[in-house]
Amino acid sequence: MPLNIPGILAPFQLLWNPRIILPHVIITDIRQLDFLALRKAGYRGAVFDKDNCLTIPYKDTLAPELKDAWRECREVFGERNVLIVSNSAGTGDDPGGIQAESVSHHLSVPVLHHGSPKPAYRCISAIRAYFSSLPNPIQDHELVVVGDRVFTDVVMANRMKRRVARATGEPDKAASTYDRRNGPLAVWTNGVWQKESMVMRWIERCLVDVVGRRMDGKSGLSDSQELFTKLSPHPTAPQGRIALIRSLLHRK
Repeated sequence: MPLNIPGILAPFQLLWNPRIILPHVIITDIRQLDFLALRKAGYRGAVFDKDNCLTIPYKDTLAPELKDAWRECREVFGERNVLIVSNSAGTGDDPGGIQAESVSHHLSVPVLHHGSPKPAYRCISAIRAYFSSLPNPIQDHELVVVGDRVFTDVVMANRMKRRVARATGEPDKAASTYDRRNGPLAVWTNGVWQKESMVMRWIERCLVDVVGRRMDGKSGLSDSQELFTKLSPHPTAPQGRIALIRSLLHRK
């Protein structure tokens, strides 16, 4: 896979906007997402990463364990309202869009064709163009963005937020609600189906933990975590992941 320059440059945005790496929801995999609750809250569409989120890396088929959750997602949102955005399938490294076609066939949803990798703003523009072209267009704040990488998927979701100032004096406890109505819900899946880039994943986890603590619990993680997740059978997360989730949910 070629060098992802937008992904490499993303950490520098932390210097002036550290919140850019904070997800609203942390889960092991999509079986923990409550799709009905998301729909009732006003979310009408979803963007998913492919590798290590829905599929084993370099495979086009769904991880078998996710079959029921994936079917529920498509039934709740509608197949046209669920979009795969990958940094492999559907990119310039997928000649003729052959892999995108294969992924779309196996996952039963469209795959975005785009020329710039996540989290590039040109990729964001392509996502917006797709959802705007639907018979019933979907806006940014009606989207859920789900992925396993902080510097691509979570950063991309947070870059899609509208820059609108909150009313002076609005209580901090309302920050998460404000955050969500001004952009997509960022969902980070920190379980992996096949180990890859583990050093970078460790760095991402550490940065999320550190920034979350510095933000003094104002990212709205606890609120969103409670609203949009459910208990679901899934592989036991390594203790490091459990500790990270607990620290983010209970930081003071």
